[in-house]
This record gives sequence, C-alpha cells and structure tokens, in this order.
Amino acid sequence: MAGTICRLEETVVNRIAAGEVIVRPANALKEMLENCLDAKSSSIQVVVKSGGLKLLQIQDNGTGIRREDMDIVCERFTTSKLQKFEDLTSIATYGFRGEALASISHVAHVIIVTRTADSKCAYKASYSDGKPLTTPKPCAGNQGTQITVEDLFYNVPSRRKAMRSPGEEHAKVAEVMSRYAIHNAGIAFTLKKQGESMAELRTATSASTIDNIRTVYGPAVARELIEVKCEDTRLAFSMKGYISNANYSTKKFIFLLFINHRLVDSSALRKALEAVYSAYLPKNMHPFVYMSVEIMPSHVDVNVHPTKHEVHFLHEDVIIEAIQKQVETSLLGCNSSRTFFTQALLPGAVVPVSDVTSSDASSSSSTKTYAHQLVRTDHRDQKLEAFLKKPEDTDITSPSTATKSSVDSAIPSTSRMTDVEGGDVPMVTDEHPNQRKRLREEEGVEDEVVVCEDESSADGKKLPQRRPITLTSVLTLNQEIKDGMHTGLREMITQLKFVGCVDPTRALVQHQTKLYLVSTRRLSQELFYQLALFEFGNFGMLRLSEPAPIRELAMLALESEESGWTEEDGSKDELAQYIVTFLQQKAPMLLDYFSLQIDSEGNLCTLPLLLDNYIPPMEGLPMFVLRLATEVDWDSEKECFQTFARECGLFYAISSSVASTDDDSKSWKWTVEHALFPAFRSSLLPPKAFAEDRSVLQIANLPDLYKVFERC
Repeated sequence: MAGTICRLEETVVNRIAAGEVIVRPANALKEMLENCLDAKSSSIQVVVKSGGLKLLQIQDNGTGIRREDMDIVCERFTTSKLQKFEDLTSIATYGFRGEALASISHVAHVIIVTRTADSKCAYKASYSDGKPLTTPKPCAGNQGTQITVEDLFYNVPSRRKAMRSPGEEHAKVAEVMSRYAIHNAGIAFTLKKQGESMAELRTATSASTIDNIRTVYGPAVARELIEVKCEDTRLAFSMKGYISNANYSTKKFIFLLFINHRLVDSSALRKALEAVYSAYLPKNMHPFVYMSVEIMPSHVDVNVHPTKHEVHFLHEDVIIEAIQKQVETSLLGCNSSRTFFTQALLPGAVVPVSDVTSSDASSSSSTKTYAHQLVRTDHRDQKLEAFLKKPEDTDITSPSTATKSSVDSAIPSTSRMTDVEGGDVPMVTDEHPNQRKRLREEEGVEDEVVVCEDESSADGKKLPQRRPITLTSVLTLNQEIKDGMHTGLREMITQLKFVGCVDPTRALVQHQTKLYLVSTRRLSQELFYQLALFEFGNFGMLRLSEPAPIRELAMLALESEESGWTEEDGSKDELAQYIVTFLQQKAPMLLDYFSLQIDSEGNLCTLPLLLDNYIPPMEGLPMFVLRLATEVDWDSEKECFQTFARECGLFYAISSSVASTDDDSKSWKWTVEHALFPAFRSSLLPPKAFAEDRSVLQIANLPDLYKVFERC
C-alpha cells in the first residue's frame, strides 16, 4: 500500500530548516556576527558558556532594531536587506534570506534587547519558534542590539548529543570570532567566557590587520607575513591579503578566505595554494594565508549553501590561476634571503665550552653528548696567517712601546708592560723595526703615517715604566665601565671563534653551538673608548710623517655636510682659526694625557696609539679635530676625559670606507680578524646596552638546525 503524502506541520518544517542553517554554536555566532556587521557596529562583544550550548550572548553598538519590527524579527524570510529576487545580483550585505534569527529561535530560547539612535529607551522581548512570547517591553539599554541565546538544541536531543565537548565547541566559536576580527580591522571584537574577568580575545578599533593577526596567532606568524595584492579589471576582481613566507610553517593549513567580505571556503583555491607552497616548505608542513577577494556582485552566487559556507562565481578557474601566480611571484621575491630578527639573543647554553670539547670530561661523564650538542671548534686555535705580516704592509710589525689596557687581575689584560714598582716584570715581545709607515690618500693628498717607538727590548734595553694614574675622575670612569659590564656577553666574547667578515662593519662569530652576527663597528668603538680610559697617560704615539695643519683639517670638516655648519655659525675661516687657537691652548694636556701633540704653529703631529697593528681611518681625521673643539666638555674634568674618550672611539672605530680605500681587501680583513677580534677577546668589557641594541645577534643554533633537517 502506498504511503500517504501529508503536509508537515510548520513547527517541524522550521526545526528541520533550522538544523540545516544552525549546525553548531559557531554557526549561530557567525550568523549573528554578520548581522552586527550589517548594522554598522564598531564594537562587538561575545560571552560564551559551555561552548555556546548553555549561553551565547552577543552585543553590538550598531543601528539597532525598530520597535515596530520586533514582532516579526524572528520569523522566517523577514529581512531588511532584500526586496526582490533580482537584488541578489547586487547584494552587498552578509545576510539576505532572513533565516538566521528564525532558525536560532526554533532550537533555542532567544532574548533580544535593542535600541535605535532615535529611540528614548531600549525594548526587550523573548522569542520561541519564531514568535515573541510577550509584547516588547521598554527597558534601559545602550544603542545597538544584545541577543542572548540560551539552551541551544534543547528541543533536538539527537543534535545536542552529537555535539562535541564544550571545550571543542568553544574552540570553534573562538575560531569564527578571530577570523572575523582579522578581516574587520577597525572594529573592536571581544570574546570571553561567562564568569571570567579576562577576555580570551580582544582587538582594538585602532588595530591593523597585522596587529589582529599578531593578537590571534602570535608574533611568530605576524613577523613572517608578506602582503599580496592582485587585480584584474577584465575579470572584475581584486585580491589583497597576507601570506607567510618560507621561514614559517605549521602542521595545519591556516586558510582565511573572505569573498566579498563573506567568510567562505574554496577547496580549489586551497589546493592551488598548497601546490605553490609545496616547493618552499618541508613535507607535511603548511602555510598561513589570509585573503580578501572582491568580485563584482553580479558574478557571484551566494545562495548555494544553507550556511553560506560556499559561493560560486564566474571565471573561477581563471581567477584562481591569477591568484596562484601572484602568490608564487611574491614567494619568489622574498626567498632570496632569510630574515634575521632584531631581538638580541644572549648565550644561554647549559653546558660550558670546556665540558663539551674536553674528551676527558666526556669519557668520565655518564651523560651522553649527542651530535647536535658537540662544539667542533676551539676559540684558542690560531691560524698561521696570524703570525704573518699584514698583506699590504710587508714591513709593519707591532710597536713595542705601545701599551694596552691594564685592568685589575679579575679582568683579562692586554697590557704590554706593567708598573715595575708594583712587582710586575716588564713583558718583552718580538723584535720590531723602529718605525712603521703607511700611505693613505685623503682629498687627493698623500699622508704618510709613521709610528715612532721609544727604546725597545730587542737590544736588551729596559722598557719604559707604566705611569700610575691616580686621578679620581679617571678611576671613577674605569670603575663605571667595569660595573656596567654584561657578564654573559663578556663570557661569549672571550670564548668566541671568528668565522668571517660580512663587511668591514659586521662579522660572523661562533660561540659554543650558536652563530652570531656582531657589529664590528660598535664593538670597536666601545673598545677604543675603554682603551682611551684604561691607558690614560700611557699611550704610545702615531707620528704623522708630515705635520697636518689643524686649520686645513678644520676647513675640510666644515665643508662636509656631517659638520652641520650653517651661516648663522659664522664664517668658516673664523671658526677654523678659533679651533686652532683653542686646541693650542689645550696642547700641553693633550700631549701629557693622550699623546696627542700639537706644535706652536698649529700642526697636528701625533695621535695616540690605542692598539697594535691598527691605524684609525684617516679620512675621519678632519671631523675628529673639529669634534675635539666642539663636542668635548672642557669645563669639567670627568666629563672632559669621558667625552674625549668617546670621540676617540668614534674616530678609531672601523668604518665601511676601508673597503673602498684599501686596494687589497685582505688588508682590512686581516686587521679585523687578527687585530680587532683578539683585542675584543682580551680587553673589551661589553656594556649591558649591547644586549638590547642589536650589537650581537644570534642567527643560528645547532640544535635548532638539527630539528629542521630532521623534518626534511
């Protein structure tokens, strides 16, 4: 016998339809979020309990619902966004069918509190099965709408039992909320659990898309993003978004796709993007992709899925291909180099170098040392070329009378000779010629720098005694340097292994299992500042073969833009003459304390010798002379010595210009490796500021590299 066809009751029909639209609490939230956005809200707050099954409350500050519309607001097919079917071709809002609130009211208890801008009070009403249970009542309330959904699926036991745990449902709710927050930068989103004071998600109206991505997914994603844009007027579409570069990968593909500002999914576009990234990421690893695609509304069919999870649009294959090409182009453009971040990471290895490298220690220890923990270098190893002369200066050796810093016994010293009265024996070095010559060209004029020496120990003569310094100001400055030393950086620098030069101002070094990029210029500037104070009154001399007129040096400095000279400062001739006169007045002190000699005719004759086998960049001499007169505080003793030492550090520090002035690149590389870095290891007391100003950056770590190769 054939079954009888009968018309279903309206309640049954509505509940079946509601089950198609509202699959889980996250779908209900999505529908209500879109209503809030359609209402031009700038702030949306969501409160959840038990993953949205017990309570799902959303509040906005949008336009609100009129009192006259509250009777039918939860009925099916009631909407303010669509009048006739043809309007679907130009729909620009999220909602259009008028089923969201109706579907929710058929499977939950709904309470709506709303107020429009021109209303004197808010109105509150409860709904069930699409109908208001009571007449809307006036109440207190802010402009906007608050919708409270309680006991979701209370009348659909099978659906409620099929729901996952409250924790998993809450994760789905948070995912929907975070995706809309990322796409709608400029709107404040807040998500919290009922009864908790701290919000789980909070974005500000002033936050950008990148800021919201950082808030939701963390800085590890945000700092690896590339902006992508694509537009085609022929296909009437545009795309913009952010994709992760080759430095970032995750086990799950994070794909945020909005088409005409609607959160959707596209399996075809997803596969196309994964095909592009397969050439850049390790196997089974995936990227982060956020895309906002805008297509002419007449080319999009939004009415193809009950939850609007999918849309269809014209020229789908061609548009996806264009997006795929743009993503591949962006990845190719950023893959030429890896990014090193600006956070300074200090050495923090648990195992000291001596324990790792010592075979005796490893044999006696029961703890196994794995390959990724082995240190295969020793900072004490030396190269043969360190014992050879500089490539460009075949007759240059270290002056025997030059002295280096002598600090207390707790700090490594590079002193060449110490005070005999203190009980120390003068240290004797290898034989050296009596003078060193080096040709330099500056402004078309060849200057020959000659390093003069006092009596050396090569012929058995006694080295000069070190003059003791008892000035309180100098002792105070030296103590400040010691007190400001960063212990971790000091350990790293004393045990570093030089790898190579990137350029004259940067170099790669290894410490234990970590690779660092260090600023040679910043380290050398600090080194020479410290040497100028620790060797106060005990310098050797760098004697110019021909005395340099201070007036001409000052004129050269004033001609450069670096001097900052303006007509208001006076004529350059008068300023140059003032500098000559001023420095001549300070000549006795400069010679006595700093070995800087100025003769009676206003010529610069010598410079202090701060470091063996190192001559400062002479192209900086004019500015050095100018700054001695203008930047040194000559009125106060302590500040005078401190600022003078700072100017010495600035002048003596290695600069990028040496690569262009030296014909042989081996010269400056030899100087960096065999003059500067040994001095760093033995004398430099790195200040705490080096841990924060990117002077020392960790760029690789052996255990982390092993993890990368294990995934490949």
